[in-house]
Amino acid sequence: MHSKRANIFYLQYCRVLQKDGRVLYLTEDDKANHQYFNIPIANTTSILLGTGTSITQAAMRLLSQAGVLVGFCGGGGTPLFMGSEKEIFVEWLTPQSEYRPTEYIQGWMNWWFDDYKRLQAAQAMQLARIEFLRRVWQRDKDFKQHGFDSSDSHISSLIDEHKRQIPLQDNTMHLLQLEARLTKALYRVAAENTNYSGFTRDHDGLDKANGFLNHGNYLAYGLGATTAWVLGIPHGFAVMHGKTRRGALVFDIADIVKDALVLPLSFICASENLSEKEFHQECLNYFTQYKALDEMFEVVKSLAIKTDWKI
Repeated sequence: MHSKRANIFYLQYCRVLQKDGRVLYLTEDDKANHQYFNIPIANTTSILLGTGTSITQAAMRLLSQAGVLVGFCGGGGTPLFMGSEKEIFVEWLTPQSEYRPTEYIQGWMNWWFDDYKRLQAAQAMQLARIEFLRRVWQRDKDFKQHGFDSSDSHISSLIDEHKRQIPLQDNTMHLLQLEARLTKALYRVAAENTNYSGFTRDHDGLDKANGFLNHGNYLAYGLGATTAWVLGIPHGFAVMHGKTRRGALVFDIADIVKDALVLPLSFICASENLSEKEFHQECLNYFTQYKALDEMFEVVKSLAIKTDWKI
């Protein structure tokens, strides 16, 4: 099951190929030594191909058969192809299969064209995001040591007020603005807790916190894209990020886990001066530990078959 897969790979300066029925990669340095490294495709959700990578047709065929999403991106998993440097997306290549379930897209379409129900779905996603953050920050000892504790009076009041405001928003624009205010407040909390003074969120920023936020968010987008693809719901049928925005549903789904996991990890790892590779591994460990993909699947599946629209 995709929700039980553990791996997301980010590769750069290497060649991905098929050999003896397996998908492997090797770097320029490895060619002389004939060293190949195996990618366990049956346990992989997404592969990000960064700077200096190439992939063979045979490797893509095996990845497609295994249902692995492949994304082309820039260095560090952040800047972005098929658009200007300021575009914020990864160009995903999705496996092709006509045998995905039909019940979820049919359920999704049953309410998606109703503005009221689409707003209710967006509110339900925001509530799920808040509850996931509360659970993770209440449980994780390392987060608590760095001040990310949902039982803390200040953080608890932020969460409670945001949760109270969610059902009061009468359109998705107001809901997005509410979400942005909470995230901005959480950035301030994170900067204070990790002594990362003077932080300003900048997608093109060169400091480690901004770089790690970009990197971690794109890993979350990989999980979001996997969730939508496996359930057979096209990325255009978003509930919050705009009906005409490319891949908008992926952003909606990724938001369920971004603030809970990526945000604190980005500031903690930046304050400890970890490398990008070390941060990447920390993200994957936390995604696995707190079953981020399972959470996305459960939220989206419950919305797809939702019949009671009272929030």
